[in-house]
Amino acid sequence: MTQTLPIDAALPELLSALRTRNRAVLQAPPGAGKTTRVPLALLDAGLAQGRIVMLEPRRLAARAAAARMAETLGEKPGETVGYRIRGESRTSKNTRIEVVTEGILTRMIQSDPDLPGIGAVIFDEFHERSLNADLGLALCLEITEALRDDLMLIAMSATLDAAPVAALMDAPTVTSEGRAFPVEPIWLDAPRPKRQRFEEGMSELILHALSQTTGGLLAFLPGEGEIRRTEALLRSRLPAGVHLRPLFGAMDLFAQRAAIRPETDGRKLVLATSIAETSLTIEDIRVVVDGGLARRARFDPGSGMSRLVTERVTRAEATQRAGRAGRIAPGTAYKLWTKGEEGALSPFPPSEIEAADLSSMALELALWGATPDQLPFLTPPPEGAYAEAVALLEMLGALKNGQITAHGRQIAALPLHPRLAHMLHVAGKPAAKLAALLSDRDFLTGASTDLSPRLEALQDLRAFSERRSFGVNRPAYERIKSEAKRLESTVKTPSGGHSPAEMAALAYPDRISLRRKGDAARFQLSGGKGAVMEDSDPLAGERLIVVTDTDGNPREARIRQAIAIRQSELRGLFEQQIQWHDLCEWSKRERRVIARQQERFGAIALDDRLWKDAPDEAMARAMLDGVRDLGITLSDAARRFCARVALGREAGHDLPDMSPHALMEQIEEWLLPYLSGVKTAADWKKFDLLPALRARLDWGQMQALDSAIPAHFTTPLGRQIPIDYSGEYPEISLRLQELFGQKTHPTVGRTPLKVTLLSPAQRPVQTTMDLPGFWTGSYADVRKDMRARYPRHPWPEDPTEADPTLRAKPRGT
Repeated sequence: MTQTLPIDAALPELLSALRTRNRAVLQAPPGAGKTTRVPLALLDAGLAQGRIVMLEPRRLAARAAAARMAETLGEKPGETVGYRIRGESRTSKNTRIEVVTEGILTRMIQSDPDLPGIGAVIFDEFHERSLNADLGLALCLEITEALRDDLMLIAMSATLDAAPVAALMDAPTVTSEGRAFPVEPIWLDAPRPKRQRFEEGMSELILHALSQTTGGLLAFLPGEGEIRRTEALLRSRLPAGVHLRPLFGAMDLFAQRAAIRPETDGRKLVLATSIAETSLTIEDIRVVVDGGLARRARFDPGSGMSRLVTERVTRAEATQRAGRAGRIAPGTAYKLWTKGEEGALSPFPPSEIEAADLSSMALELALWGATPDQLPFLTPPPEGAYAEAVALLEMLGALKNGQITAHGRQIAALPLHPRLAHMLHVAGKPAAKLAALLSDRDFLTGASTDLSPRLEALQDLRAFSERRSFGVNRPAYERIKSEAKRLESTVKTPSGGHSPAEMAALAYPDRISLRRKGDAARFQLSGGKGAVMEDSDPLAGERLIVVTDTDGNPREARIRQAIAIRQSELRGLFEQQIQWHDLCEWSKRERRVIARQQERFGAIALDDRLWKDAPDEAMARAMLDGVRDLGITLSDAARRFCARVALGREAGHDLPDMSPHALMEQIEEWLLPYLSGVKTAADWKKFDLLPALRARLDWGQMQALDSAIPAHFTTPLGRQIPIDYSGEYPEISLRLQELFGQKTHPTVGRTPLKVTLLSPAQRPVQTTMDLPGFWTGSYADVRKDMRARYPRHPWPEDPTEADPTLRAKPRGT
């Protein structure tokens, strides 16, 4: 008799919605049974006209779901129910339900857009919001609009807010309440010691949980490495009768099944990654120990591809993990953090499309012939990240002017990141090992950054181990070897005769790096960024290297993996992209214009020579950047001129804006013709801006300016004194004796000048805006003081009747 599951109660409503609308969103908690019940219910009801394809985000879950459904039918996988994952297939002509990983669906759609023979597509665990699931749903929705209005679509989610998905799909929502027993949360009493390793903390908490509880225990760890290290710490300390079962995606099928099936005797302890959160049903679990960490796909600037990075779990994930303990009876969830720390957890994990590398998606969209804004995405890809992905594909020759090329179509068919697919297609089968190596984690410990020893080990590990003393991560090594063999079988391109360095350069044309001059091992990358490695590294003295992995530091990344490349190899690969460039540019460091001729590949200069006959215009344009760097400093005359122009503009005259901001914004327009011969900061310091500023006014404008706001005041002696208009009132400064005989106050039009009267020593004596009042008032006190100090200069009693003068009395008079 088939076991009753919570989802069973919701199946009639789901089938009714599908009959009416042909699509639905099913919301059901983990353990409700949606993964195994819904496809079989569709099959039994005869609703899907063709095969039922169900997407699973993980290979392990795809295998397990297919096996469970086949077991329900009394069959083996490959008969009515089958599965297809990367490198493995169990299907036949009789298969009606096919469980696939998400990338498989994309390939199916690209190969046959109308999905012939397929009646329904189910997106399981859609709440995980993987990049491929978002893309697959967007493509399927477009197919239903343009090609297959009969195609049935179902999105199934455990925790996702179903409303936005239902709105996107224009579909009804069906909810299954599920069935769960209470789970008691137990937090740490105090924060974990900072010096304690994660695996030590987990092993201690697991042992404590085993001593306090009964039933199966499921411990969540972020990845294989942490599982293996925790396993090693627990092996000799477990109570009798406890069976330790690791569970992660890269394990062989037999070991995975051992972790999933119930134990016939004793107690089960499963050390699992987040794969056990939703997609799998693990029997007999009563206790959960949550390490609070998860691995997510994030764009890694260090590798130029998506990597799995370790992050804190979100509250939604922690709740879901704890729920695994309440499937069959009341349970307990131990958490490797305090109750206070729980408040700092983010509510939900971000969708992968918001943080992952978008190169593969951009290639798929180009192959489909659409841009992101033309497809119904639940979360549109970020514009900046998508633009970067398109730029990389253009660099690899997969796109041209945004359109897919023949080369792009070929690499899109390969199950790799576009970088590695490009390398594999161009270099052929020999590149398979390097492609597999760069796709996985490093399997050598204690090795330098050089990729060469790793490739040697992949060629012959026994011979390598006899010569070298590095540690080898055997599971990672075997996985890379297996993947390399699989990739070799997918490539039809014959060997291109490329060296490993050339292969790496094909994948990373933006990471070809030239060592900078100097003692430190610093490199300039062809893509424009900088990187550094330890001076003791074997590659530190190489002139040219290809960087395949860094720590991702945006300022100056530290190189983690690289390989040396000869300049002849670089020229052989990128002859068309290596070109001579004439460069005139401002050097902030040297504070001068630098004129050089460089043979460049991207941002690196393979050859660099002095450009002796650089044109004046090129030098002047480079100096403009120098002016932007150094700033504009006006001489007194230039400052007075700009102040006059500003007053003229206020008075309504048609004159250009000469404010500091406007001068800098329009610098190319008015200054460039005058910069000939100006090449350094010292030259600029001596440069007089007044001629260039005056040239901005035509003859009519200058006449109007001189008439309305004259530049000078003419003294009774006929001398022209510059008028400063930068203050509240226009101002002049001149010797007191030069205004003898002046009975009225000097003005500009009707505006009185602010007059600063100077002593014979050019020191201010009086500032006035009423000269007649000064003559009749305080002049007497000034005269008394000045006669004693400057007896050879005239100080008449009535200055209005004296003649203006700048002369002193002859000596002896």
